[in-house]
Amino acid sequence: MTTAYLAVEGLENQLREELARNGVAILATHGRLLLSDSAPVAAAWAANIWRDCIELPVASIGTAAKSLRDIQRNWAMYAPLHHRRAALIQERLPHVSAKPVVFPAAAPVAPLGSWTLLAPDRMLAAASCGSPFANGEVELVEDKVGPPSRAYLKLWEALVRLRRWPQPGERCLDLGASPGGWTWVLAHLGASVVAVDKAPLDPKVSAMPGVEWRGESAFALDPASVGPVDWLFSDVICYPARLLRLVERWRAAGLVRNFVCTIKFQGETDHETAAAFAALPGAEVLHLHNNKHELTFMLVAAS
Repeated sequence: MTTAYLAVEGLENQLREELARNGVAILATHGRLLLSDSAPVAAAWAANIWRDCIELPVASIGTAAKSLRDIQRNWAMYAPLHHRRAALIQERLPHVSAKPVVFPAAAPVAPLGSWTLLAPDRMLAAASCGSPFANGEVELVEDKVGPPSRAYLKLWEALVRLRRWPQPGERCLDLGASPGGWTWVLAHLGASVVAVDKAPLDPKVSAMPGVEWRGESAFALDPASVGPVDWLFSDVICYPARLLRLVERWRAAGLVRNFVCTIKFQGETDHETAAAFAALPGAEVLHLHNNKHELTFMLVAAS
């Protein structure tokens, strides 16, 4: 059995550290692709995980493409080496639409395999992968006029991957909201938003229908003073352990149905706290394409 973990560009060390903590030995590397002979494990710092990889001979461009087509229709190429030869093979495969995503939209559900050329005459392929996007990269059609910051792209991507987002009339809590990028997204969806931050929102955002600003600390906020919310969002800058305590307090209060929070790392990566987030029942922790040195924690109620 071969499992391959595609590291996020520039964050290869974080993935290596995470895999080592989980007892995964890396036998070889191919660009950002880390190869192991053990069963796949959850890896937040992987842009994509290739399951049950197989090696295939590449006698020619045509036979290589046919080998992939015989397995399934949709394939994404990863080509850190032998790029021209790989591109010629990819051209022989059925076209996979890679149009930028217009939010709100759900992530694709069709299987998308991944493949690479280990050598000019040898291919590694996996029909089953963790991400529905090629190499885990999500391209969104940006709004360069409305939002007050680019932070909105992280929330768009998180909701696309969840295949769920707040509905009109649902109540949202946005912690660490200023200048209002996430609040802007939520208000555009028709949700009502309690935006909490000591700093004020951008005036255009605070004027949007359904937006209420509370000039308080997210960490001093009493859940009882807010009441039940359908969604809790947080893009607060804080140490991961402090965010975990905040999430645990709101979970204990029983007032939140769904959580989407950014886990931000300052200096060293706190793998222990990231693992504690992932261990919460029903939780998912992943690195979004629009994240930097941070992860996104998502915990949603069954639909």
